Amino acid sequence: MSGSTISSGQPTPDNTTTRPAPLRPRARPFLSWLYAPSASSVTFALRNTIAACLAIGIAFWMELDDPAWAAMTVWAVAQTSRGESQSKAKWRIVGTISGGVAAISIMALAPQAPWLFFPMIALWIGLCSGFATFVSNFRSYALVLAGYTCSIICMGAASNPDNIFMVAMSRGTYIVLGVLCEAFMGLIFATSQERHARAQLRQKLESALVLVTTTLCSLLGEERGALNAARRQFGTILTINDQIEFAEVEMGPHGHEGDHARAALAAVSALLSRGFGMAMRLQVLNHNHPAFTKTADEILAFLKQFPQRLPDQNSVPALLADLQHFRDVCRLYAAPHRETDIRPDLEPIPGHEPFDAIDTSPEMLDDRLDERVLFVSLGELLGDLEQAIKEYEASTHRIKGDHFHFQLETHRDTREAVHNGLRGACAVLITAYIYEVTAWPNGLGFIAITTLVCGLFATKENPVLGTTEFLKGAVAAYIVAWFLVFVLMPKVTTFETLTLFLGPAMFLGGLAKGNPATAGGSAAYGLLLPAMLGLENHHVMNELAFYNGNMATVLAVAVSVIVFRSVLPFSSDAERLRLRRVMLGELQHLAHPGFKPRISVWIGRNTDRFARLIRHAGPTPAPLIEACILGTLATLTLGLNVIRLRALLDREYLPESARRPILLVLHYVEESTRRHDKAARIAEAAVRRLRVLDARETDLVTRLELTRAITYLVVIAHTMRTNEDFLDASRPFRGERNNRVLKT
Repeated sequence: MSGSTISSGQPTPDNTTTRPAPLRPRARPFLSWLYAPSASSVTFALRNTIAACLAIGIAFWMELDDPAWAAMTVWAVAQTSRGESQSKAKWRIVGTISGGVAAISIMALAPQAPWLFFPMIALWIGLCSGFATFVSNFRSYALVLAGYTCSIICMGAASNPDNIFMVAMSRGTYIVLGVLCEAFMGLIFATSQERHARAQLRQKLESALVLVTTTLCSLLGEERGALNAARRQFGTILTINDQIEFAEVEMGPHGHEGDHARAALAAVSALLSRGFGMAMRLQVLNHNHPAFTKTADEILAFLKQFPQRLPDQNSVPALLADLQHFRDVCRLYAAPHRETDIRPDLEPIPGHEPFDAIDTSPEMLDDRLDERVLFVSLGELLGDLEQAIKEYEASTHRIKGDHFHFQLETHRDTREAVHNGLRGACAVLITAYIYEVTAWPNGLGFIAITTLVCGLFATKENPVLGTTEFLKGAVAAYIVAWFLVFVLMPKVTTFETLTLFLGPAMFLGGLAKGNPATAGGSAAYGLLLPAMLGLENHHVMNELAFYNGNMATVLAVAVSVIVFRSVLPFSSDAERLRLRRVMLGELQHLAHPGFKPRISVWIGRNTDRFARLIRHAGPTPAPLIEACILGTLATLTLGLNVIRLRALLDREYLPESARRPILLVLHYVEESTRRHDKAARIAEAAVRRLRVLDARETDLVTRLELTRAITYLVVIAHTMRTNEDFLDASRPFRGERNNRVLKT
């Protein structure tokens, strides 16, 4: 078989040294973001520096009591993508209004009762932080913003509760001013935003399709390391899925292009699972068939040319036509074709080979059935690729009268939500206790900044990875603020002079935020620097106010870091075990006869889990991560084949003699906890039983359904036998047995 190794079953020499790609990109040279920034980073930093200075200038002109909050809002909203900035600005306003209403309500309930007031604030922060874990993108930001905005307003009015409404209105004014200034500068700097967003969306989908077809080439060619290559796709898929929402914002008035893009990504995920299952069938079944070898060679050639053909929009119809041809070929060979199944009065089709001669030997029957199973699997794989291309094509333009809607579901971690809520509430209670005991004049600000930082940490999947960087950014802001306040600010007499000194400091923060390696620290730097300067209309901050106020800010960040690292600390090992248990519980639920599974839900949640495993790898050895990802992919494939088996039963074409062994397999999948080898044996026995029924069956439709059932059962049996350790949720997974799968 030219161009592939399907006929031989051995890796090609060119691929014997294939290694898994590193989990992290290569780091850039130290400080390269400062002396060699990218053009996009410079544009981002310049745009938001101007917006922050403009917001401060307007706040001074309006005689607002705390102009720094307008600049802080600019840097809090600012994102490298315009769609992200606009989305975050919208949800920031929603969160601010919600927090203001909550603040007024809490102050009204406990105006002079601190031991009731502070627990109520802690409860509100905990609820907002917990529920923020259940939603994605900036909807989670709106929830935590509602939490810490309530705290900031309440702390600002604690000394004079009657003034709570004015403080809330003042805080809302800062937020709206900062959002409007950032949006105004964004519109000035944005050029051809809609066209650029559409081009970016198309490019990202093209990259996902090219990546998955490259992986399919490796899987069909049985190249070593092909299974490892599949794991890289899921992080990319989820990242693209998150960015689709922002691209929709940038496109302005649009149709359902984003829904089609999400559907294309779901089809790509299903493709990866199909490819994984195809690789299993190639390992288990005899694939030395001339017809299959020839067809697979042609499909491999098609997949290798796919990256060059896809960017040409005019070539999409030709791609779909080629796929339809290959699917027709697969249907032809997948259909039961015995001489005895054909009516004797039919004439042979000119130019076509005759149907299989009668051979009742068990070996020949099994051999022909293996070939049909492989063609069924290959045809379904091409069907998912065709669906992905169709959805990709629909996402490139607006379709009149289109009402299509599609949304990928993500994983919701209840335990992590509870932990985030408890951490936030604990931080508030600790700082409130310190304030009550010490009567520190800056204690209320200390509490307010603590709630702000804890709210930001609560939006992180892994708070531990971001807390240290945030603390470094806060310390950097303190150092720069000290230099500005004590060296440069005494010379300031006009707003123009202030921007001359403040602008470069903010510009550096913008450059750092445009660099992924320093983005975490720069978020704290840009957010806290304006507050540390003590900007006011009629006086400059003195040294006493600087040290007292900014010590409270730095200590608030430090307390938040300590709380998130010591109170129910995040553990990647515990998360992996929790994800496995949830996933395996859902897998058992899929096999329950009273449950109606949906493929989009199963794919969406497990794609999210894939991405979490990759992002949270941390210091864990790479082989264990690879084994976990391989086990997750195997579980995803196992679940999809269970869903397809359930759909096969629902069509009711199978006789009762075939339904009974399938139902028994589903029962053992549902009830399997530790003895997955027994479930594998039951599935293998079901395959043998269906092979016997296929040899006796004369109805063409029934035999085709039996072939499909065997196609799914082969993967179920092989997956449960080779991933026994991963499927055992009663103990942590170490990846010992799965390492041998990685090496094959």
